[in-house]
Amino acid sequence: MPYYRRVGDVPAKRHVAHRIDGRLMAEELMGLNGFSEESALLYHRHAPTAIIAAEAVSAEPERLNPNHPLLPRHLRLHECKQGGDPVTGRQLLLANDDVRISYAVGDETSPLVRNAAGDELVYLESGQARLESVFGTLEVSQGDYVVVPTSTTHRWVIEGGPEPVRFLIAEASGHISIPDRYLSSRGQLKEGAPFSERDLRGPAGPLVVEEEEVPVLVRNRTGTTRYIYRNHPFDVIGWDGCLYPYAFSIHDFEPIVGRFHQPPPVHQTFSGPNFVVCSFVPRLFDFGEDAIPIPYNHANVDSDEVLFYCGGDFMSRVGSGIAQGSVSLHPSGFVHGPQPGSVEAAIGKPGTEELAVMIDTFRPLEIGQTALDVEDESYAWSWARPR
Repeated sequence: MPYYRRVGDVPAKRHVAHRIDGRLMAEELMGLNGFSEESALLYHRHAPTAIIAAEAVSAEPERLNPNHPLLPRHLRLHECKQGGDPVTGRQLLLANDDVRISYAVGDETSPLVRNAAGDELVYLESGQARLESVFGTLEVSQGDYVVVPTSTTHRWVIEGGPEPVRFLIAEASGHISIPDRYLSSRGQLKEGAPFSERDLRGPAGPLVVEEEEVPVLVRNRTGTTRYIYRNHPFDVIGWDGCLYPYAFSIHDFEPIVGRFHQPPPVHQTFSGPNFVVCSFVPRLFDFGEDAIPIPYNHANVDSDEVLFYCGGDFMSRVGSGIAQGSVSLHPSGFVHGPQPGSVEAAIGKPGTEELAVMIDTFRPLEIGQTALDVEDESYAWSWARPR
């Protein structure tokens, strides 16, 4: 969980009258799991409940295809369509009932949106963007993960720059959190965890926008609704609590190394409902005599493994066609490992420069049409090529 933060103008006690210039602020309690876990208290200038219109938003159903015949897949995401905004312009790659994995290359500011179906984890492969929400403003750039809690009203602002703004998005069916094993019984990140509270960035201050008749897209598990609010939802003058959007840079992840090759759980960064997210960052190789420093052939018998290659040298995938912007899918039931010749080439090297995000799901993933459109269909046979 993120640590406690207090931002803006907040009264000394909870649930008491809070007046600014004689005007009573509207208090909102936003909480998880029936208000029995993390929460935040927000103080609005206007009633956050005041909608003046609502309409259903129709959308074409997104077709998903089973991974049949069962194959490892290689997706070249830099061949995906570019443009639009990073919310309505998302292109669905892979999904099951627990998580939807999408890609977007945004060049426009998104509409105001609230995902009431679950938390979102957004990774910026390149470029810069700004997350604006009822909690304030969060500036993010290449290598940042951003966790957006369920039902946070927000928008993504794209202001242009020398690089395209590329997003990998995981939309969960529940909550995304820091792994329990990194946390003390009272929620502090332990010594030995691969990051600390100092690495987490929250909104710096309130963001107040005075507008009227403001549309907000609200998505839940039955569909999408467009509300028209009497006043802009960004009218929060202060808030406190442990529930808010936050950013964490993959470059601040501290790798765990050993004499011999460490298993993938040492790279874990986040937990979601029936999936985990891991960060592979530049690190020294294993230092034991005759240690083989890249992954052994392995069968993760309970998971589909998704790897997004977002920087550096992907040593174990040499000769496979994997490059910056690639995604590999190694499904449960397929034994996978380094490409032919990779093991020999890695022995004796001091370290790796790879940068990758891994999402392991505990239920099979189906494949979206975008993924099929950018698939390298030769990848499945790359292990059988001569060395």
